[in-house]
Amino acid sequence: MRLWSLHPSLLDRQGLLALWREGLLAQKVLAGQTRGYRNHPQLERFRDCPEPLNAIATYLHFVADEADRRGYHFARERLHLPANEIRLTVTDGQLAYEWQHLLAKLTARSPELWQRVSALEPRPHDMFDIVAGPIASWERPA
Repeated sequence: MRLWSLHPSLLDRQGLLALWREGLLAQKVLAGQTRGYRNHPQLERFRDCPEPLNAIATYLHFVADEADRRGYHFARERLHLPANEIRLTVTDGQLAYEWQHLLAKLTARSPELWQRVSALEPRPHDMFDIVAGPIASWERPA
């Protein structure tokens, strides 16, 4: 499971589809509707919120916005709650780590997108504010 801190516009088609699917799974886990992935470290930042289901729903609404921009239809009716004003933080170290991880994936999977985005600065998902710091404690570097 990878719930990117990066903006969904930086993902290729496969990455965006996987993010939606994995985000819906995360929503089920946070709602207590499945046994699998309950202890997955990627869920820690959502669990640490006062309203985890609101946080994951807001996260997924932004993902669906990107899908809309690309002409895809992601079923928003699968989201438990409407988007709201929840904000989370991401460290610059975490964002840099994810950026390198994504670029490595794009090199092999979508070289044309890699060509367009590799010179860019990493941009966070719309619900994240960047703060100074290292890779997140929940990240499991390879």
